[in-house]
Amino acid sequence: MKIITIASGKGGVGKSMLASSLAMVLAESRKVITVDCDVDAPNLGLSLGLKDSDYDTWKEITTNEKAELIESRCNGCKKCVDVCNFNAIEWDDERDMPVFDRMFCEGCGACELVCPRDAIVLKKAMNAKIGTGKTRYGFGIVSGQLKMGESGSGKIVFVTKKTAEDIGRKEGAEIMLIDAAAGIGCPVIASITGSDYVVAVTEPTPSAFSDLERVLRVVEHFGIPYGLVINKHDINNAFTKRVEHFAKGAGIPIIGKIPYDKEFVKANVGMKPIVSYDRGKKKMFQKIASEVLAHSD
Repeated sequence: MKIITIASGKGGVGKSMLASSLAMVLAESRKVITVDCDVDAPNLGLSLGLKDSDYDTWKEITTNEKAELIESRCNGCKKCVDVCNFNAIEWDDERDMPVFDRMFCEGCGACELVCPRDAIVLKKAMNAKIGTGKTRYGFGIVSGQLKMGESGSGKIVFVTKKTAEDIGRKEGAEIMLIDAAAGIGCPVIASITGSDYVVAVTEPTPSAFSDLERVLRVVEHFGIPYGLVINKHDINNAFTKRVEHFAKGAGIPIIGKIPYDKEFVKANVGMKPIVSYDRGKKKMFQKIASEVLAHSD
């Protein structure tokens, strides 16, 4: 099973738009399973017409721990307050004991380590859920979703990918298409690790170009082949030429250019991939899909 990941440095440049339409085009000739690894803000399902209630199953998972106090053992030494770098522990003068804030706790265990009375324990926290289902277009989708205020997104991405891999192999999928988070942080690294090919998406703006360079360094670190798609390439022709010049100098193949069009917005509002909403744009994505297959096979 080939693993293809759609990534970008900057958010909002069109990853989910590209992923949803590529999935539809690829599914015409290959068995595909899609994965939303942007667990902090998953929206690939929305782009494919699925609300949370449309998934077949949702399973709560735990990849994190939170510190809790055993009050009867606390001697009021305040060592836990002093050692916490996340401001997750405050001192309650009235009760003369620490108060733990789950929203700030990262589960690092420093407080448990320094406590002389073993009054602090780390307990597993249900910090995310994973949904599985089928799109109206016939292929499967797995979506990870971090709970509000929780942490551990990189670990959740790993579990989400593993779930998709298990389902994909069971169903005989040929391609696993991943919609990664933006940026270069832990969830992105977890998303692209093990990929056979990465499609980097950018747009002709200074912030997107700067962030593109950063995410490409991450991809290159793992030695994964990649290609570039320039979205909304016609909003700034001069800057597009700058991106093209950079790509040519670095030997990066530009596998597609997508124009700005308000129809993309209408398709997104209608919870449809653009190739379903406006079939006239299908050829453009077929060409990108052909380039992806040519470089990843």
